Amino acid sequence: MPTPGPKVFWLLLAILGVIIHAYAEDYTIGIDYGQLGDNLPSTEEAIHFIQRMKAGRVKMYDANPEILKSLSHTGIKVSVMVKNEDIANVSASQSVADKWVKNNVVYFYPATKINIVLVGNEILSDYSNNQTWYQLVPAMLRIRRALLRYKLHHIKVGTPLAMDVLNTSFPPSSGAFRDDVAETVMKPMLEFLTRTKSYFFIDVYPYFAWSSDPTNISLEYANFGDHDKNYTDPNGLVYTNLLDQQLDAVVAAMSKLGYEDIRLSIAETGWPNAGDLNQLGANIFNAAHYNRRLIRRMLADPPLGTPRRPNQFIPTYIFSLFNEDQKPGPGTERHWGLLYPNGSRVYEIDLTGELQDSEYKPLPPPPPPYTGKLWCVVNANANVSSLPSAINYACSQGNNTCAAIQPGKPCYQPNTVIDHASYAFNSYWQQFKNSGGTCYFNGAATLVTQDPSRESCRYPFT
Repeated sequence: MPTPGPKVFWLLLAILGVIIHAYAEDYTIGIDYGQLGDNLPSTEEAIHFIQRMKAGRVKMYDANPEILKSLSHTGIKVSVMVKNEDIANVSASQSVADKWVKNNVVYFYPATKINIVLVGNEILSDYSNNQTWYQLVPAMLRIRRALLRYKLHHIKVGTPLAMDVLNTSFPPSSGAFRDDVAETVMKPMLEFLTRTKSYFFIDVYPYFAWSSDPTNISLEYANFGDHDKNYTDPNGLVYTNLLDQQLDAVVAAMSKLGYEDIRLSIAETGWPNAGDLNQLGANIFNAAHYNRRLIRRMLADPPLGTPRRPNQFIPTYIFSLFNEDQKPGPGTERHWGLLYPNGSRVYEIDLTGELQDSEYKPLPPPPPPYTGKLWCVVNANANVSSLPSAINYACSQGNNTCAAIQPGKPCYQPNTVIDHASYAFNSYWQQFKNSGGTCYFNGAATLVTQDPSRESCRYPFT
C-alpha cells in the first residue's frame, strides 16, 4: 500500500485537527437552570424539557444530586457550582475541597458529563461579604487540586463574575477592572485561568446597559437588530452590537493586567420577557428577538467572535430555563425564562440556531412604554404574617418614611397591618426607586396605577 506524500499527509492532519477541534468545542448553546420558584416542575420533567429544546449544556447554581442523577446518560455537558456560603470552608481546607469534589463530581461522573466546576456566583458583586473575595482564588486552587487527585484533569474550574467587576467598560478598549480587586483578586485569578487553560466566565446583559441609557443606546444595537449606527472604538475596531462591546471591555481589562489569551465563556445572558410597568423594553417581543439572534450569532460557522477576538467560539449559556417566581428584586427578575413553569414556551426558540426570524410564527407586538404614575401597595396574595417585619424594614429606611402612619397622624386610620404596610411600602419605594429600591418585599408588594390615597391620607408620589 503506497504511503501518502508529504502534502497529502499534512492536508489529512489539518482536516483531522479541524474535526478534533470542532468536537472539543461542542458548538451548542447552554441553559442556566435556576430553581428559585415554588411552582417549578419536577427535576425529571425539567430535564425532559431541556432535552426537548436540544440544549447541549446546563449550568446549575449548586450540585443538586437529584438534578445530577437525572442528567446522567443524556450526553448534556453539566456545570456544577460551589455555593457562595461554602467558599470559606473550601478555601481553608484541602480535605473539605476533596470531599466536595468526591460527593458532587466523582460520585456522578462519567454517567453525568460534568465538565466545569464553578466556585461561587458573582462573588465580587457582594460588598456585604468582601472577605470572601480573597478566599475565592484559594478555593478555586483547592477544587482544582481535588479534581487532579481523582484524575479529572479535563474538568475546568472557574467563577462567574458580573460586569460590575469592571471599573470602566466604555469605550471597550478602556476596559479595566475595579481598583479594589484588580491586583488582589483578579491578577491571581487570571494567572490560575491561564495556567489551567480555563475560561473567564462573565454574566453579561445588554438589556441592563440599554435600559439604563435608551437615549444613547438604540434597542436595535442592543438586540442585534438592523441599524446604521455602528460604534467605532478609538483603537479603530468597529462594533455592530452592544454584546461585543461589553465582551471586548472584559478582554481589554484582562490585557491591562498582562493576560491576552484567556478565553471567554458567557455564563449568563438573556432578555426579560416581562417586568414592572416602569421597566422599559421587558417584553416577549424583545426577549425573543435577542435570544434568537444571540443563538444564531454564537453558533455561526465559522465562529464570529468579537472585533478584538474574531473567529473565536464563545461558549454561551442563556438565562434562564424557567420564569422563577421567588427571585427578589424588580419584576424583570422573575421573567427571564424560556419556559413557563408548566413547561410551555414563553415564545418559540430554536437552540440549534437553524431557524431565521422569518421562519418563526409572528410575535405579540411590544406594548407601548407606560408613562403614567405608579404606587407600591400590598399584594392581594401577600402573607399577612410577613407584613410586620416588612413594615419595620421600610420604616427604618429614609427620612420620615412612616411618619404619616403614627398614632394621630393622617394615615394612622384605618389601623390595620395591610393599610399601614401599603403606605410604608409606597413611601419607601417612592424615595428609593431611582437608586435601586424595589416594590417587592419578598412578594408582598405590587405596583398599581390607581392612586390609593383616601380623604386626608395622601400617598406620596415622586
